Amino acid sequence: MNSIVQKQAVSTGLLSSPWLRWGLVALIQLGLIALPLVDRLQVQMEGQEVTLELVPIDPRDLLRGEYVILNLAVATLPKDLPGNDGSLTSGETVFVSLEVGSDDIARPTAVHRSREDAGSLALKGEIEPTWNETVRVKYGLNAFYLPEGAGKEIEQLPRERVKLVISLHDDGRSMPLRLLIDGKPFESDSSF
Repeated sequence: MNSIVQKQAVSTGLLSSPWLRWGLVALIQLGLIALPLVDRLQVQMEGQEVTLELVPIDPRDLLRGEYVILNLAVATLPKDLPGNDGSLTSGETVFVSLEVGSDDIARPTAVHRSREDAGSLALKGEIEPTWNETVRVKYGLNAFYLPEGAGKEIEQLPRERVKLVISLHDDGRSMPLRLLIDGKPFESDSSF
């Protein structure tokens, strides 16, 4: 009986220690904060660079600064694209197969419901609600943050001059890396 009392005292002592409780709370909070960062870091480190066509629009975010809304050319799927048979529904997760052309731009070649069917280069997205026969896909690549004053400069450029380089992970997740203007990384005259 004495050993049971000793075990109970030891376990109660550990749980009642304020340092241990605060340390456990801090560790849980750090873990919750780190989860999205680890996800983004994994895409950036393990992903393959792919260049996409886009159409920029310039807004501002009061908390995060100036950014360009990116309207990706691959966001609108052609009606004759394999897999775009009219059965895709709003909110459905899809994988758009990409093929890099001679101009180094990735373009959609098919749309699939599973990653396994999509081939080696596939972008994960979600079907957006539509009101006509056009199928649009949301990839989470809709904004690119810039230094103050740079958005206006990009907004005034013809869309065919602006491209987006993304990091594309094997599982279809992606993140924007940089904007290209005439094939060169965008450099702003404005200071940070």
